[in-house]
Amino acid sequence: MASNLQPVMKRAGKKEKHNKGFQFWQQHNNPIQLITNDMMQQKLDYIHENPVKAGFVAEPHHCLYSSALDYSGE
Repeated sequence: MASNLQPVMKRAGKKEKHNKGFQFWQQHNNPIQLITNDMMQQKLDYIHENPVKAGFVAEPHHCLYSSALDYSGE
């Protein structure tokens, strides 16, 4: 999986003037207070779905570097 991420991170790094090469995280953030269990679950689901939406894995729990497997019940 790491070899598949390298070109993506390099391409993202070239788009931001603050980078010297690669970028893994987005430059901006929007912190919010997670005050309910439903809000926390929504954000956790969103994080776990990101590798699926990016096409890296078919299911969230297939991602090697994700906590999704811990929540999948498998």
